[in-house]
Amino acid sequence: MILSNEEIFYEGGPAKGDLILNILAAFTIIGLPFTVGAVVRALWLRFKITNKRVSVTGGWLGRDKTQVVYSQIKEVRAVPRGFGSWGDMVLVLEDDSRLEIRSIPNFRETEKYIFQQIKAKRGQNTIQAQKGFAA
Repeated sequence: MILSNEEIFYEGGPAKGDLILNILAAFTIIGLPFTVGAVVRALWLRFKITNKRVSVTGGWLGRDKTQVVYSQIKEVRAVPRGFGSWGDMVLVLEDDSRLEIRSIPNFRETEKYIFQQIKAKRGQNTIQAQKGFAA
């Protein structure tokens, strides 16, 4: 549900390049599990990033929905994929739980937007930016 004063930055599924690259990998036996994962993500994973929250809908048949407001985010970790065309992000929350955002297109712009929203909500620069998934 979108509030009347909520602006959508991104709404959609994972990057199409992720699916294409993994379908090409299906021609090898080793790449077959990655292809199945990419097809499942393409079918049922959806992101909605607004000026109020980050929502991820996924799971089997898209039945799991997670929403996080920016004040709950403690740290953002991002890794480029597909030659930088898309990437994966992990939002580390205040209670040290994690929300994974896999194969998001234009992830650098999305990461910047999330940082801007966190700063706007907190009014300070307390968010930690890290490269990769290492702690």
